[in-house]
Amino acid sequence: MSLPDSIREYGYTAVPASAKKLLGESYPKPQSPPPAFATSSSDIAIPNTALAKRIHTYAKSHLPEPTYNHSLRVYHYGLAIKQYRFPEWSFSHETYFLACLLHDIGTTDENLRQTRMSFEFYGGFLALQILQNKTFSQGGADSTPDAAVAVAPSEQAESVAESIIRHQDLCEVGTVTAVGQLLQLATIFDNTGSFVELVHPDTIAAVSKVHPRLGWSHCFAATIRKEIALKPWAHSTALGEEEFAAKVLGNTVMAPFE
Repeated sequence: MSLPDSIREYGYTAVPASAKKLLGESYPKPQSPPPAFATSSSDIAIPNTALAKRIHTYAKSHLPEPTYNHSLRVYHYGLAIKQYRFPEWSFSHETYFLACLLHDIGTTDENLRQTRMSFEFYGGFLALQILQNKTFSQGGADSTPDAAVAVAPSEQAESVAESIIRHQDLCEVGTVTAVGQLLQLATIFDNTGSFVELVHPDTIAAVSKVHPRLGWSHCFAATIRKEIALKPWAHSTALGEEEFAAKVLGNTVMAPFE
């Protein structure tokens, strides 16, 4: 695959880091976007590649159920947003799926305590290992390597890692990869209800039914507070030491599905 092709395929296309700027550019004034259209979970297929299956199995066995369900909601919401506002973004659904499944791998209790790094930075480091190291095929570092295990090309693995590292990097200046921006939009939507205009209410209901929240707002707020207590320097503090957890707990959009 040539470099330009890999840039498109793996989502490296640079887009504004500012969601406000990006959304404004997609429908500059005086235009206004049409309302979001409804999509069901069955409208958005889960990638069926060997790599996607391996990482799906890994995520399901290593993430707590509420975090695993959140990761799949982020996948479905993200692609619903992409279809609605950014259909020109041409990266592979597999790359985005891998980023969604692994974006919160650093929040598990074991991984929070494994490192002094902020959870999303360590999560990006882990994602590189998991995607490219055959010993992470099922159970972790002690698993027996399997020559048949699918591994990600380095450019794809690095795109996923960068997206994970920056998925809480909510800034107004600069650029970010298209995959990274979509991961930001979908995670902040599921966590706080921001950008509600990007997802049809019927889509929220359908996705929440298939991948129930299981008290996700309280679960994630507790994780934020746990990380900040363990690591007062954590990047999560950039979103507000108390304000971020309060926004998550105050998510009125998702409250009916908690």
